Amino acid sequence: MIGPDRPVYLSLRDIIAAAILEGRYRDGDPLPSVRSFAAEHGANPLTVAKAYQSFQDDGLVTVRRGVGMFVADGATARLRVSERRMFLDVYWPQIVSHIRRLDLDLADLMEQVAAD
Repeated sequence: MIGPDRPVYLSLRDIIAAAILEGRYRDGDPLPSVRSFAAEHGANPLTVAKAYQSFQDDGLVTVRRGVGMFVADGATARLRVSERRMFLDVYWPQIVSHIRRLDLDLADLMEQVAAD
């Protein structure tokens, strides 16, 4: 969830996770270097390193000394499972609540989704 109190490294992690889930980085692919990712996103390299470390801690990224960081085998599937769970457990209840507050019609929403 994006917000002013959310640590920057988690926002960077979200960017990387989205790239993996969208197939821009596949299992076995190298990730950009910490410095190049930091430059691309205007972030501090130490903050990027923390985001990468969180993926490594979760077993989604492997390090090849002297070569770089790579998306681990099976990472995409595991990440998709955890992101789906987060969506259903955290985001979806908030979305449903918002839909009800606005008295939005489900059929209208589905038409909008189909049009996009």
